[in-house]
Amino acid sequence: MKAVIIGATGYGGLELIRLLQSHPQIDALSCVSTSQSGEAIAKIYPHLTHMKSRLEALEIDQLVQGDELIFFATPHGVSSQLAPSFIEKGCVVIDLSGDFRLPGDEYRQWYQREPAPPQWQKKSIYGLTEWVDDTILDASLIANPGCFATASLLAILPLLKHQLIEPRLVIDGKTGVSGAGRTADATFIFSELNENIRPYRVVGHQHIPEMERYAKLFSGQPEVLITFTPHLVPMTRGMIVTIYAHVRPEYQAFDFNEVYQTYYEKSPFIRLFPNGFPQSKHVQGSNFCDIGWSFDQRTNQLIIIAAIDNLVKGAAGQAIQNANLRFGYPQESGLLFSPLSP
Repeated sequence: MKAVIIGATGYGGLELIRLLQSHPQIDALSCVSTSQSGEAIAKIYPHLTHMKSRLEALEIDQLVQGDELIFFATPHGVSSQLAPSFIEKGCVVIDLSGDFRLPGDEYRQWYQREPAPPQWQKKSIYGLTEWVDDTILDASLIANPGCFATASLLAILPLLKHQLIEPRLVIDGKTGVSGAGRTADATFIFSELNENIRPYRVVGHQHIPEMERYAKLFSGQPEVLITFTPHLVPMTRGMIVTIYAHVRPEYQAFDFNEVYQTYYEKSPFIRLFPNGFPQSKHVQGSNFCDIGWSFDQRTNQLIIIAAIDNLVKGAAGQAIQNANLRFGYPQESGLLFSPLSP
């Protein structure tokens, strides 16, 4: 199968290149950049010197020769304009941006831009891989979840589904700087970030409505309210969320490991830590999501901690995992490798 990466020069696109090179079902790879087409990939990324190909222009008729798999690793607002043209030619599109995650009114409110046409919004499937149903097998448009939403939803959904916790949650998130992309910005220079932890988009982060919407959809709860505060921390990649949930009185003596095992025992990329806690470094470079928890009897709070690599499970890795499901490949294809250490 041929894969096309649109937006190949950003960090998400770069991670797709790294992972797809060794995917057993991908035999051709086109890397597209509207700003640097014609440039050798190795010139932009010297660590890819072994790749002799060049970045291609965004010319749909030349890129699409059959039923290609298209990854959009572009800024918000791009795929909503371009994806329909690829789908109409028979391609399957997986979008790593937020363009198809929310209904139009919510997208307009939280992203401050115009949404995709309603008919294309309705075609999209939300690709939280461990929780999607068989509708993904026929999907032509898959909305890849956001990184914070991925870590948070994977951590809370078994508990919400089983109604063990109250549907009012507080989530503290910390992420490496690669999540902000490659665009030059004084905010992200070394002297501003080093030895600094910076909260951002407090009460206004675009993953809040995404978390609430799909927490309700997958758990069946009529209402879920989330207070979420993200922070930039001085590391390149990695993400960890700490979630505070009030346990329902009748479940205070419940074995939480049991419910997590019930939902994730067949999930190859979920690793559970009933007697310990995840660390961002322990998932670096991998597609794993590590989940740990502890119950505070004094306050009746369950503290859940989840860690992912924001560029892999939070972006490119989950996109490939969704592609594997869509085309009937094993979920692990091209993805089952150990995290980097040290």
